[in-house]
Amino acid sequence: MKRLKMNTILSIILSAILVGAGCSEEDKTVAPPPPVVAPDNPDNVMVVVTSRSDVSNQTNVGLRVIEDAVLAGNEENISTLRIDINQTYQEMDGFGYTLTGGSAQHLMGMSASNRKALLEELFGTDAEKGQLGISFLRLSIAASDLDEKAFSYAMVKGEDNDLLKNFSISEDQKNLIPILKEIVAIQPGIKFLSTPWSPPTWMKTNNSAIGGQLLETYYEAYADYFIKYIEAYKREGINIYAITVQNEPLHPGNEPSMLMHADEMANFIAQQLGPKFREVNIDTKIITYDHNADRPDYPIDIIKSPANEFISGSAFHLYGGDISALSQVKAADVTKDIYFTEQWVDSEDADFGGTLMWHFENIIIGATRNWAKGVMEWNLTSNSALTPRTPGGCTRCLGGLTVDDNEVNRNVAYYIIGHASKYIPVGSVRIKTNQMGNLPNVAFLTPEGKTVTLIMNNSESNTKLNLNFSGTDEKYTVSLPSNSVATIVHTKPVS
Repeated sequence: MKRLKMNTILSIILSAILVGAGCSEEDKTVAPPPPVVAPDNPDNVMVVVTSRSDVSNQTNVGLRVIEDAVLAGNEENISTLRIDINQTYQEMDGFGYTLTGGSAQHLMGMSASNRKALLEELFGTDAEKGQLGISFLRLSIAASDLDEKAFSYAMVKGEDNDLLKNFSISEDQKNLIPILKEIVAIQPGIKFLSTPWSPPTWMKTNNSAIGGQLLETYYEAYADYFIKYIEAYKREGINIYAITVQNEPLHPGNEPSMLMHADEMANFIAQQLGPKFREVNIDTKIITYDHNADRPDYPIDIIKSPANEFISGSAFHLYGGDISALSQVKAADVTKDIYFTEQWVDSEDADFGGTLMWHFENIIIGATRNWAKGVMEWNLTSNSALTPRTPGGCTRCLGGLTVDDNEVNRNVAYYIIGHASKYIPVGSVRIKTNQMGNLPNVAFLTPEGKTVTLIMNNSESNTKLNLNFSGTDEKYTVSLPSNSVATIVHTKPVS
């Protein structure tokens, strides 16, 4: 995983959602964030920010409601953000992270009471209680590089008539599946997207967990491997919403990893994976690509291939390229969906503000403005040692939270995702807004009829803007601090 250069931000405003970090000791609960209290204004518009002046350290962020940020009516001679609730785009599947094997291990190391409190904070859907409402999780199919070791579910090849005789998810049953069951109990509708870093080594050209390619001889067995995984998880009460075929198929240097060119992925899907899913009535979505935005030709080639009838969309990371490439892929077949599935945070990057601002502009706003139905950052948790990891795995991947036994600190990715997940529930739809230079923005209409606008002020000065709802008489003037991120929630349904 490689990091794009992030602009330096002199000051920071985290948005609208967030919570003071807490830590806890054994037999003490992890304190949930305080409820957000809307300001007393007649128009039911809430603007909440957290500024650097509220921050005692990077993982202890205060929450501040700006009670004088909204004025009824419009001012003259300032920019206007027009929100058109009648022009809709994609419906959202949610926001979240990857729950790696390491993340599950960290969470299982907590006391039961502390873990319950933390999982309720993360996955509960009551914003008034400060719960984040994380609604989308990516899982690794067998090991990722943030597991203790590279492993598959079929380490030993079976006989010719039963190649997957030794298939077992026992490694996942140690930590990952118990955590997933606790999460599902909190949020039964949560969606899981699962991704392999490597197939079993005996299916590969180099018989190694690192690199190599999938032997065509084993296309059928590998398709069966996916089916066995989905069925095994279903027996555990965990439904897999979607899979991607290969994590970062053009990056064969990770541990584990595999090189898989577009024609190989297309052939595997068209010849085996898609038909086999259909044959056994697997309704799990097949998502293609799962790599950087600098190669839109890769998913477009698959979209134009016979694999098209079996795929539901394409997934992206942004360690290279421009986020606008997602729209290019969407245009190749508007019936196919777009997902953003990974972006890491570097533990050695001390610029909390710059990291937040870059991710918010490029991932939260950028990906959703370019058709992403789901947006996920990388690992949900890390510990202070940034372990476990495979010998060749990521040594600097900072989780959304740092969890050391029962001590919990919330890092920048917690705020990046929570910014959106807390106020934009599953089923919300993106609605039209105008682009505004130093005020990147995106807006959504929730199932309850509320509008949620995510907006940044990239200028060095405080900025006022008019907020108009097209086709209605709803008009407001909103004040945004310099170099800030804000979530604006119009709590009165707009029709």
